[in-house]
Amino acid sequence: PVPKRQKDGPRVGSCCRFKFPKVAARECCLHLIGQNSVTWLTPGCSAVLILDRSSYTVVFRIVSARFHSLCCHSTELGLICCPLKACVFSFQEMNGVLKGMLSEWFSSGFLNLERVTWHSPCEVLQKVSESEAVHPVKNWMDMKRRVGPYRRCYFFSHCSTPGEPLVVLHVALTGDISSNIQAIVKESPPSETEEKNRIAAAIFYSISLTQQGLQGVELGTFLIKRVVKELQREFPHLEVFSSLSPIPGFTKWLLGLLSSQTKEHGRNELFTDLECKEISEIIGGPINETLKLRLSSSEWVQSEKLVRALQAPLMRLCAWYLYGEKHRGYALNPVANFHLQNGAVLWRINWMADVSLKGLTSSCSLMANYRYFLEETGPNSTSYLCSKNIKASEQVLSLVAQFQKNSKL
Repeated sequence: PVPKRQKDGPRVGSCCRFKFPKVAARECCLHLIGQNSVTWLTPGCSAVLILDRSSYTVVFRIVSARFHSLCCHSTELGLICCPLKACVFSFQEMNGVLKGMLSEWFSSGFLNLERVTWHSPCEVLQKVSESEAVHPVKNWMDMKRRVGPYRRCYFFSHCSTPGEPLVVLHVALTGDISSNIQAIVKESPPSETEEKNRIAAAIFYSISLTQQGLQGVELGTFLIKRVVKELQREFPHLEVFSSLSPIPGFTKWLLGLLSSQTKEHGRNELFTDLECKEISEIIGGPINETLKLRLSSSEWVQSEKLVRALQAPLMRLCAWYLYGEKHRGYALNPVANFHLQNGAVLWRINWMADVSLKGLTSSCSLMANYRYFLEETGPNSTSYLCSKNIKASEQVLSLVAQFQKNSKL
């Protein structure tokens, strides 16, 4: 008999069960029989596999062969080790092996690029709408605008399951690089008929995974490259490609700085003396403590005076957050790291770019443009990955210099 799972996590001799509801093999077991070995049990299979650390690949190939729908259920496999890797070192290695195999199963050669239009199957439109994680779709009219004139929506599907979105990219076709998301997701397109001479830029404003088990697999990078080629085929004159990206984590980082400044009670390194005086007069209290409370909600944007007073310092702080804050030498912000790995340039930081509740609470309304100069993406990517150099525009570098002048951080 297989021992029952322990409440406090997997141990030697314990069993971890994982259910796959849509497959014939309803349940699989990972049975830990030692620090370096695992037993994989499946219903209807009398054989028991005793695996060492170098043999996890065999397990997953057997599983993938048993599951008739590779695409749907391989992504579920990607979630297997997540709750376990912190408990047992063996599962950390297994997680790495599984991630590598998912990268093979979902490499670019197996992926089909499909475009979503208003005439696409209802099931596809529904899945694309539900998977939108960056700028949630409000209703069917909103969805119709996002796949209508001057808009493009593409997704990757696996060759074994055509029509099943894995990762979705939304694009706006505009006359210039957009500085705010309101102009893209809230306003109606200029007309019902596209005029090619009005299209000068392609703006990638949302990219979302539909399968969380595929996190860490470079689908987004492949999708952007394929979409660029598709747009160039449709619009040969198109040369400007850029993202309009959120800055998740900025508000949390900023509130942490305000807290540390409050505890130290020293010279304010986040704001100039003139800014401190102006902001204090507007909020009517100690700048760090009171501002921290204001920025924790979205109400601060209702004061036009406060919005004007915060623009310069928050733009400066955001530039440093994207350019100067690092994790192991690379950009701390995950969105910045993604685009910089692709070879994009940190091109512009935009104020009042996302005034939705989500935009105000996560990034104080700020968004960033990462511009793709197609002939430079290769060298830029290599420089970032190998030397950890961030390519940035004059606007961003100027803001970073202003921050460094006023701060010892």
